[in-house]
Amino acid sequence: MKRMTLRLTVEELGLLATLAGDQLFRKEFIDPKMPGYRIDAREMSMGKTLVARLRRMVDPVGAERASARANGVSL
Repeated sequence: MKRMTLRLTVEELGLLATLAGDQLFRKEFIDPKMPGYRIDAREMSMGKTLVARLRRMVDPVGAERASARANGVSL
């Protein structure tokens, strides 16, 4: 897989993480209600992993807390 380097400000990266998360939500919960839509499980998994990575880059402590809450752990 080819790798690229992209230079972004923290604010730009935060916006990109939010937009990607919103798109992922749409693909997971809204699009499946449309006739003929098929979920690509591999793409969804990769998208969730990518959004989590972006969020950790923007706010490592906040992303860790959110992940812990999702797993039922108190910090």
